[in-house]
Parts: sequence; structure tokens; C-alpha cells
Amino acid sequence: MRQTAPEGRGPVRYGPPTPEPDLPVLPGQAAILAAAAGRGTVEPPGGGPVLREAAGGYWWRRGLRTHAEDVVAAPGAQPLLLALLAAHGGDVLMPRPCPAWWTPQARLLGRPAYHVPTPAECGGVPDPYALLETVRRVRAEGGQPRLLLISVADDPTGTVAPPELVREACEAAVAEGLHIISDETWRDTLHRPGDPVLLSPAEMCPDDVTVLYDLAGALAPAAWPCAVARFPPTAPSRHDRYADPRARTLDVLTALGAVVAGPVAPAAAHALDEPAEVTERVALSAALHARVATAAHRAVLTAGALALPPQAGRHLYADLGPLRAGLAARGVTDSMELENHLTERLGTPVPGGHRFGDELGALRVRFDTGALLGPTEEERREALTSSAPEELPHVNRALGFFGAALEELR
Repeated sequence: MRQTAPEGRGPVRYGPPTPEPDLPVLPGQAAILAAAAGRGTVEPPGGGPVLREAAGGYWWRRGLRTHAEDVVAAPGAQPLLLALLAAHGGDVLMPRPCPAWWTPQARLLGRPAYHVPTPAECGGVPDPYALLETVRRVRAEGGQPRLLLISVADDPTGTVAPPELVREACEAAVAEGLHIISDETWRDTLHRPGDPVLLSPAEMCPDDVTVLYDLAGALAPAAWPCAVARFPPTAPSRHDRYADPRARTLDVLTALGAVVAGPVAPAAAHALDEPAEVTERVALSAALHARVATAAHRAVLTAGALALPPQAGRHLYADLGPLRAGLAARGVTDSMELENHLTERLGTPVPGGHRFGDELGALRVRFDTGALLGPTEEERREALTSSAPEELPHVNRALGFFGAALEELR
């Protein structure tokens, strides 16, 4: 079992445990990767034209005018965000809670990162008034806030921010001179497509938003790292190559040698083209996680804990504060101890809220619904094709075990 502080690991190097593999790889995607396995050349920094054109088409279909020259690709979201932060400079603001991998990127660059509270109804986007107050306070202390990171379809909380909140937060950020990086990795995983409505900040503030998309969210396996960024096509700075954030991002990726692997590039371009095989899998996966997450959410509430209803992705963010007395009796008084207890009890990684920017004393954790689908590829494939996956024997047992582990904490 993974420990909270393995020997020889520092606070940046040790992040939340990698989640277990999700669903089986699509045969068509596997065939394309296999066909390119003999490719000895590497993609140029930022990605080749085929990959970037495919990414442009992906965003065109979502109403965002995008050409290949507006796109940069990298081997995963982490190096791409690192390059984006380095290209823009300044202090970074992000919601609390936020994806666990965001803060380490700022730390690696030696940048201050300030967490801004989110409203009660969702995560991923800061409360606009709290954002303005944080900017004011940081400047008063001599800081230089320049970037705001948000995720409309949020990773830790599994919620989708309503359009009116997104608009207010983005307008507040732009008015204060902040550039926005919108992580939309989970936008294709809505549990009920169209309900709620997902609106990209790039649709509201086209000159002030860079969109980040990790294919591992919905389109490709995490083992084939590829992420793409869409830069504002008409931003004034794009006319000055020395100030152009895209050019500076390419410089950083070049210096890091962060290029998409040659065999992965055609498979990623194929996924971004969204053929029927891919879109059908995306829809089936979203429906599967919707039903399992709903059942897990019900178990959390039944045990007396709190959680927002999940609306996207594969995660459920729970507040076990109401169970504090029972947890204290077991020697659990903060989220680090809670992470260790639940990871050991459930036999799967359960990262605590401190990894997502929450206070250590808050008893919050993120559950991965993929862990409830079964340990074998056959069981996961069966869950994927079932109209009622939560009723399958192996999923039902996993949900029962999950609920019992929470019930005993009362």
C-alpha cells in the first residue's frame, strides 16, 4: 500500500497516488498506436501539424474558432501547465479546492500560489467577491497576481460551474488584469450532457483565456500522455513574438524536451477527430460513472457525511466533518490521517483534501468512482455495457463495502 510520506520523497515529488486504470483501450485507438510503433521520429515541440489541426477541429466543433497556429501540444497536462505558467509570469490564483497537480507546478517555478474559496454550489471557479478581495490583499502585500486557474468541469468536486458564476468570475479576473487558464479536461464527461450547461470562459473573454485540455480526461488512455492548449487567436500580444505567450510556451517546452511521443501523436489526433468509436465510448463512460457516482453519493449522505451531487468526471469530493467524533475515536483528526485510514480500509488510494488546497484540519477526501468498477478488465467492460452497472454483483459488492466503511465511522 502507498504511504503518505514514503522515504526519500519530498512534498513536491509526492503527489496523490495515481488512480487505477479506468476502462479498456478502444481497439481502433490501439491499432493506430501499434501501426505507429515503428515511427522513429519525434513530434516537434508543440506538436506536428496533423495533431494541432485535429485539436483545432475539436475546438471548432465546440464553437471556438481555432487554427493549428493557435494550438500547442505536450506530453501531458503537467508539463504543459508548467510551460504556460512560466510563459506568463506573476503570482497564481486558483480555487480551493483545486486539482492536486496544479499547486506543485507553481511551486516548481518558485511562484506564490493563492487559493480562493469557491461558492457553496460548486467547485472549480472562485467566488467573484473572494477573488477580488484576494487580488487586493496580494497586491497590498507586494505580490503580482497575473494568472487565474479555473476548471469549469471540476476535478476534485465533480461539479460544473453555472454559466452566470463563470461569467462573473471571469469578468472580475479580466478587470483586474489577470489572464485565465481554463482547464477543461473533464468537459466531455458530463453525466447528463446539456444539464447543466457547460460554458467555456474562452467563449466569454476570447482575448484573455487559454484553454488546457488533457486527452486522458475522456478521449485517450492516461498511459498515452498528450495534452493540448488553445491560445487566444486575436490577443494583441500574439503580434509580438517576444511577448507572445504561445511562443514563450514553445520555448519552455523546447528547453524541457517535452514533446509528444511519435507513436502517440497519430493516436491522439485520431481521438481528437472524434470518430464514432471514440464518441460512443465517451458517452458510455460518462453514463457509467454517472450511475456509480450517484450510488456512491447516496452512500456518503446515508453515512451522515456531506458531498455535492456529482455532475461530471470520475470523482466524488466528500466532507466527513459531521463524522468528526467517530473519526477522532479512531485517532483520525485531520485529512492526512483520514487519507491513510480510508486508503487502508478501502484498499484503494483516497487522497485527502490537503492535496487539493483545503485546510489540513478539514476532514475532506476525494473518492475515485473508477475504483468501484472492479479490478479486472472483464469486470470493467461488463460495467461499461450494462444498463444498470450499480446492480452488477461485483459493483454492488464494491458499493456495499464502500458504504459500510463510511457507516462504521459514525
